[in-house]
Amino acid sequence: MTLSPSLSIVIPVFNGANTIAKLVNALAAEELDNLKEIVLVVDGSPDNSLTVCRTLCSRFSFSVSVLELARNFGEHNAVMAGINHCDSDFIITMDDDLQNPSSEVTKLFDYAQISQNDVVYAQYRSKEHASWRNLGSRLTNWCVEKTQGKPKNLYLASFRCINRLVAETISRYTGPFPYIDGLILQTTENIGAIEVEHLPRPQGVSNYSLAKLFRLFSAMFFNFSIMPLRIGAIAGGVLSLLGFLGFLAVIIEALFFSTPPGWATVSAAVFLLAGVQLMVLWLIGEYLGRLYITANHKPQYVIRSITQDKPALPDTEGEGNRRPESDQPL
Repeated sequence: MTLSPSLSIVIPVFNGANTIAKLVNALAAEELDNLKEIVLVVDGSPDNSLTVCRTLCSRFSFSVSVLELARNFGEHNAVMAGINHCDSDFIITMDDDLQNPSSEVTKLFDYAQISQNDVVYAQYRSKEHASWRNLGSRLTNWCVEKTQGKPKNLYLASFRCINRLVAETISRYTGPFPYIDGLILQTTENIGAIEVEHLPRPQGVSNYSLAKLFRLFSAMFFNFSIMPLRIGAIAGGVLSLLGFLGFLAVIIEALFFSTPPGWATVSAAVFLLAGVQLMVLWLIGEYLGRLYITANHKPQYVIRSITQDKPALPDTEGEGNRRPESDQPL
């Protein structure tokens, strides 16, 4: 007899006190027979999300685990903490803002089983985000396509389903700057997509700020691509060629015409070259700085406590980021 594949749902929670209970109750109403657990990762939320999440334990037929992080580590770090906590055959990650209907979880999970893709991304008919957020998402997808080989027609979303193979592979990454989509693209090319509904945000505003988007871009570029260094090399090559051509023009003018006036041209060239050199030095410094931080074992996340209604299976991945089981209050 073949056992049905089990499912875990990982939800990072930040300023989600007014939405997380509605989301978990909606997921429970779907009556997913395969649903083994929901993992709520409270990412240093300043509101009372932790208290609300803890009240959801021991209320459902499936397990609800609440992971309290010691501070705000960021969405991708929080999702990594949740993935490391799961041992199901499939894991769905989603936001806590109620923009992904619970019915679409069933749709995503069913398609992941039928298609046998390692990863299935949700593709939205229309995105109900603010215009600047949609612009940032399009820019992110374009950059990932150019730097990491993302399929052109694939839209990267936080609403995704991954299988056990991908979960175990990406959980081996213990660096402090995770970019989950980059890890997925490094792991497999067997990626599918299915169209789902995306609802307007019922209340509040997006937790993504320009600063968080910049940190996401930085992780994407500097931790999962050497494209910035290549751009710097190309810029240096182009400017060197222009400088050589300019030098030839100055020699020809001095030999056959008149003495070139010089100072304005020289000053402009010096400022241009100095700017490019400083930019390339910044790129190199960014890479070296991240290597230094990683070498000093900055934690990807730190779990302060785990609250759950059923004993969790031992976690063999990411142990350096978690407290010993005996120290975790239940």
